[in-house]
Amino acid sequence: MLELVRSASSFSTLPSTTLDSHGLVVGLAQSPEEIEQVQRLRYDVFTAEYGAVLGDVHDGIDRDDFDPWCNHLMVRALDTGRVVGTYRVLTPQQARRAGGYYSESEFDLSSLGSLRNGLVEFGRACIDEEYRQGGVLMMLWSGLAEILKQGQYEHVFGCASVSLRDDGVTAAKVWRQVKQQVSEDGQATVKPLHRYPAEQLDRDLPATIPALLKGYLKLGARVCGEPAWDPDFNTADFPMLLSVNNMGQRYRKHFGFEGVKSGRVQN
Repeated sequence: MLELVRSASSFSTLPSTTLDSHGLVVGLAQSPEEIEQVQRLRYDVFTAEYGAVLGDVHDGIDRDDFDPWCNHLMVRALDTGRVVGTYRVLTPQQARRAGGYYSESEFDLSSLGSLRNGLVEFGRACIDEEYRQGGVLMMLWSGLAEILKQGQYEHVFGCASVSLRDDGVTAAKVWRQVKQQVSEDGQATVKPLHRYPAEQLDRDLPATIPALLKGYLKLGARVCGEPAWDPDFNTADFPMLLSVNNMGQRYRKHFGFEGVKSGRVQN
């Protein structure tokens, strides 16, 4: 693993746990064996835990055609060596070689225009069930921040997936919370290829906004369009766009963006 960031504790805004106290390290998978470890974690979370029906899953491994083109962020627990978190990252250069972004299987990204020159996609995000109290997520964000700084990229795009196992109640609540901002902020929006009709569940039923989506919004990301329906994962996928310049000052400082030039156009 190519180490990017090492930490002995969680970021102060998120709860720490004894699981985090032994320390975590985030880096890029460098070998086929490390990539397989990432793919096994993805299988454990997406298929074994959540029941996702994926096309290329066998022998406890989740893989697809985009994997060879991507960087794979991986978080290890220093005490056990276990891989406990991962993000899959696709840079603009890699996307051109891959024939596009994975997100284009769910969204029409044409409205992003010139942003695509500096657009990094993140996806296939998952964290081991025992490590979902904050530290691993912050390490993944720290690793992603290092990729953005090294490439001088400005924009990050991905999806916040909301499970539909509650018949869409949570997805409807999320959409009620963000739809006015999406329609009024005047910034670029994307269109889902298969829209999830969240408005049809516009009822006053109790639901909690998922912690990961709340974290993205707190970071400074915005929902930039209506949700797409992903039948394989049984989720409503909300498109998220984060511009480094719109990141909150506290997070810019924490991730080391202060004084860092971003927005370089890639050839």
